[in-house]
Amino acid sequence: MDKDLPSIKKWVVLYPVYINSKKTVAEGRRIALEKACENPTCAEIGDCCSHFKVPFAIEIDKAYPRDFFQRGRVRVLLKKEDGTPFNPAIATRKQLMLQVAELVPRHPGRTKKQEPASTSTAGPSKSGKHGKKKR
Repeated sequence: MDKDLPSIKKWVVLYPVYINSKKTVAEGRRIALEKACENPTCAEIGDCCSHFKVPFAIEIDKAYPRDFFQRGRVRVLLKKEDGTPFNPAIATRKQLMLQVAELVPRHPGRTKKQEPASTSTAGPSKSGKHGKKKR
């Protein structure tokens, strides 16, 4: 970390749940469902922040308070000491969430993962014993 950056405690916190399309507003989603992305990770959010040239820090050991099993969060520094944004296109945390949610589905690691899943078209097969129910 650079010496000219302020303490990480003052940075904006971005949990992956905030932009997850699989979550409801009650579960923690903060942007519109149409603009959210499916199951983002901290690494993908961090890569998006580096693409936007915004300082960030990934905290893997931290958990989302509403759902303790959601591990990881990203801290982002949106504004410099004088109050000007690092990226003029991203001045608020809402703009950051929308921009990151738009970019995550095009992440290189994500596009490679989706290809094998779409090639398998085998339907679910019924198997197993069908016998008399036990009482």
